[in-house]
Amino acid sequence: METFLIKALQLILSLSILVVIHEFGHFIFARVFKIRVEKFYLFFDPWFALFRYKPRNSETEYGVGWLPLGGYVKISGMIDESMDKEQMAQPVQPWEFRAKSTWQRLLVMIGGVLFNIILAFFIYSMIVFRWGDSYIPMSKVKSGMEFSETAERAGFRDGDVLLYADGKEIIDRAGIVDNFAAQVIDAQTVTVLRSGQEINIPMPADFVQQLMRDKKGFAGYKDDVPTVVEKVQKGSEAEKIGLMKGDSLVGVNSVLTPTFQDFRSEL
Repeated sequence: METFLIKALQLILSLSILVVIHEFGHFIFARVFKIRVEKFYLFFDPWFALFRYKPRNSETEYGVGWLPLGGYVKISGMIDESMDKEQMAQPVQPWEFRAKSTWQRLLVMIGGVLFNIILAFFIYSMIVFRWGDSYIPMSKVKSGMEFSETAERAGFRDGDVLLYADGKEIIDRAGIVDNFAAQVIDAQTVTVLRSGQEINIPMPADFVQQLMRDKKGFAGYKDDVPTVVEKVQKGSEAEKIGLMKGDSLVGVNSVLTPTFQDFRSEL
């Protein structure tokens, strides 16, 4: 029950933030165009409100309603959630929504959605900034790869280090199965490092068909590649638990993972 309540509160808080930012988008554009905003409310307040506050010399009343189905800003001269039709029967005033130009009214109306989009980009940017994008440049796999018979017929050899596909660096993005293979099979020429020399391998035009026919895949990490920490991001969870550069990761949840392939399969 406690877990349910915590999750429910988290959901309400998250939605409240979205609602406030959405309504703030309407509010800020209205104020920029000198339109009077009579109310700014989180949640609806039919009959009564849980909280209300109107600063001195302010035209706007801020509050929290009791019905958690959204929120609203009451803008003078505009039919909104308040459904105040009496105001519309009065003469048009210069501070009202209906007195403004078409493009200004449009910005006021789409302001909420615009701010939600900005929020989405901000959240995504912070996620990328905080955790980044995990990837492995294949050139860092010093012991090379183990290739299938199909790949060997195309010219690859066990131990080859994949460098470039049509001149672009080959990268294995963490969490995407065989991502590096997709880069290779779409290329016309693949560059590998073999015995210290870069070798260009022309890819057969029907290489994809060969892989599908043989059903043996393209390549995998060699079993003797250990998992070694190359860098620990400052402030990350890895740093908090004590991981350091150069540490070898040899187990996950009491399961021994002497190779990178073992380690990856346990995650």
